[in-house]
Amino acid sequence: MQVEYISAFNVILGVIGRFWPVWIALAIVMGASFAYKKKLGLYGQLFDTGVGVVGVGICLFWLFTAIFASTVAPFDPLAQVPIMKDALPGGIEPVSKLVYYFGGDKLARDVFSRMVFGSQIVLIIAPAATGFALMVGITLGLPAGYYGGKIDTVLSFLANLVLAFPVILLFYLLVTPGIMDTPIPYAMAGLFFLFPIIFFSVLFWTRYKNRPDRLYILLGLTLVIGGWVYAGLVFDADPLKIVHIDPNQLNIFVAVVFASSPGVFRIVRGLTMDIKTRDYVAAAQTRGESPWYIMLWEILPNARGPLIVDACLRIGYTTILLGTLGYFGLGLAPESPDWGTAIKDASRLLRSFIHPALPPTIALMSFVLGLNLLADSLREQSMKD
Repeated sequence: MQVEYISAFNVILGVIGRFWPVWIALAIVMGASFAYKKKLGLYGQLFDTGVGVVGVGICLFWLFTAIFASTVAPFDPLAQVPIMKDALPGGIEPVSKLVYYFGGDKLARDVFSRMVFGSQIVLIIAPAATGFALMVGITLGLPAGYYGGKIDTVLSFLANLVLAFPVILLFYLLVTPGIMDTPIPYAMAGLFFLFPIIFFSVLFWTRYKNRPDRLYILLGLTLVIGGWVYAGLVFDADPLKIVHIDPNQLNIFVAVVFASSPGVFRIVRGLTMDIKTRDYVAAAQTRGESPWYIMLWEILPNARGPLIVDACLRIGYTTILLGTLGYFGLGLAPESPDWGTAIKDASRLLRSFIHPALPPTIALMSFVLGLNLLADSLREQSMKD
């Protein structure tokens, strides 16, 4: 049985057409953002510059691609059709008559579908791991900068100890099979995943300790939701079977949080040391507010600009690290459709027109570019404020 092919022009049109739900969602969100940008605060201000519009557009494109991946992708990312092994771009699968737009890889899987589903892995791991790293860095950086002294000395020493280690080598050690088979990743996950629960519990306590009616509700929700997520992520014991993370993804998750937290810690510490000298902090101290109230409700809100910019950049760095680990076959399962693994699987093939390593490479590059442009625009807006 011979494989039939469509033209390069039809390949381009077909790829654009497959993203139809993404284009619709993008048009609705971008149109609403332009229409109501004056009412949307910092997000609306991003649409005052071309850099901000492009950054937001690229990031939303990949977000919607991850959400509508099952509709955009014509094939299952793990499905193998023997006749389509190493197929050229535009090959028509004989049974379903669907097209391998970017060709097939060495295991006869659709490169286009794997690229699309790879966005889900990136959009789940990179932002979530960065969020947990922010929680750890903020929770430790605030007291280090505010109190100083021995607390600052000890925490800064531990942060510098991690930062002194080469990042790639640190990731390599944390995701190698020998470490993955030990309790170390789960012990680290158990520690790191406590920080969001602690952070929000202290946040609500300092704000509403004199309003028990609201305090008990917020603390109860924090402990119930936090405990539910904690049990699912660390012990895989979610009774509803909703919260779950594969062991390979957990190891990468923990490695990202461990490697990124010291950088966030140093930023928060420096900002806290600067902001604690401001007049409004002195006014809060005069009112008799507790130190943690001042840190969480006076200092942290005024440090949000640099932290948001740093978060965007860290998501980009994490995306690159995920691609690097996938390329070297570390962390995620070998059959994973993540972009790094896809680049590795296609790197040995020699092919004209559309090389199978090109789509995931462009996908990774464009997403990181969008995050960098978004961070640049956010930095400009924060400087104006």
